[in-house]
Amino acid sequence: MTAAPQHKSHDKTSFIIPATKEDLLLLARLIQAEAEAEPLEGMIAVGAVVVNRVRHPDFTDTIYAVIMEPGQFESVGNNRLAGSVKAPNEDAVKAATKALEGVDPTNGVLFFYNPQLTDNQWIRSKKVKLVSGNHLFVV
Repeated sequence: MTAAPQHKSHDKTSFIIPATKEDLLLLARLIQAEAEAEPLEGMIAVGAVVVNRVRHPDFTDTIYAVIMEPGQFESVGNNRLAGSVKAPNEDAVKAATKALEGVDPTNGVLFFYNPQLTDNQWIRSKKVKLVSGNHLFVV
């Protein structure tokens, strides 16, 4: 009796960018750290921003590199991602999966912010394309 071939569940051909299971979980952790109090659409939109950056020539080309690029995501800078968000919740995993499958409520946006939490004039000068919960998604 021979063992059945092992198929890795993270080899998703339905994803629009290359992503391992670890990438999916990292993206889900970022989504939870950045948008856990937001509606599902807003959580997916945060994931879509990462996917859009991976696909864009002005950014690095992996999920890990985009997320860990210094100064890009508050939850990375304040160590929330590395500290309290060790395992993503079900909604964050669902949102990450949807974003990796190509769902993009932002229509290609590369940036988002919470206007209550930033006084950065550069990001505030950008055109708002989507408002979801407490976040503005901008170009």
